[in-house]
Amino acid sequence: MMQGELYALHRELYAMALAEKENKKPYFPGFTALSDQIYVRPGEEIVDKDAPVHGPRVVILFGWGDCIPKHVAKYTDGFRELFPHAKQIVVFAPIMRAMRLDVEQRTKNMIPVVKEAFPEGIDAEVDEDQVLFHVMSNTGGINYSATLNAYKQIHGRALPHRLAVYDSTPGSVIFTWENLKRWSYAMAIGTAGWFPWPFGLTQGIWGAFLLRILAEEEFKTKAARSLYLYSKEDDLILWEDIEGHIANYREAGYHGDAVMFEGSGHVGHMRQHPELYWKSIREAWANTAVTAEVAA
Repeated sequence: MMQGELYALHRELYAMALAEKENKKPYFPGFTALSDQIYVRPGEEIVDKDAPVHGPRVVILFGWGDCIPKHVAKYTDGFRELFPHAKQIVVFAPIMRAMRLDVEQRTKNMIPVVKEAFPEGIDAEVDEDQVLFHVMSNTGGINYSATLNAYKQIHGRALPHRLAVYDSTPGSVIFTWENLKRWSYAMAIGTAGWFPWPFGLTQGIWGAFLLRILAEEEFKTKAARSLYLYSKEDDLILWEDIEGHIANYREAGYHGDAVMFEGSGHVGHMRQHPELYWKSIREAWANTAVTAEVAA
């Protein structure tokens, strides 16, 4: 067999293996698959219909690159304890898919998130915006921005929500030597343990789309608050980049709170500081009521 034929066969086998991996649904107990990337589980039943419910009606969690269910479950369980009656939607982020899809394809893939979070017949005046986003790493941010874009395409306006929590994101998209070294290191450690796996130059391209979406009111409503969770020890996303984004965000008229963690690495803040992590989210959600009153 000629060298060219061997190369073509290798590419064909690789494409087949990749397709099989992408089409395989991960096992996620308690959740129902809406696609091979999107999973949902209902909130706990409300026993006392007259008692006030303090919390979002839906939590949408965008996982980091190549995250797996047993690690994501630590977050969904935390949200279930914090907001037991909230529906949960989880979006996984296969790295190989992220490297191949364009804006249009990714936006189309996020349509099930929009339809599940905003079903027909929802009361727009009462609870349409009772939504909490939890976005992890720039890879999760890519799917988050695609969801904002999908809602805009379907409904012609910014997606209504009360709070967006950004864990270890957004980072810089400038192609400096230091950025490339950090991305290369992340590629080297792969998906071991809890670490996400950014994807080099492709991350930069998608990160630029993320930052653009977050800066435009037609996609990102100013009625919502944002909470940034980050650290100086993050070896992938620089804390200076996150603080620069926060400053620009506030200057543009958005509500942005921030918590800097000590000693925890990239998307490792919850593991190392669980009490502060969940306390920060609980208080940020409580503050959304103040923001809503001011906006009204």
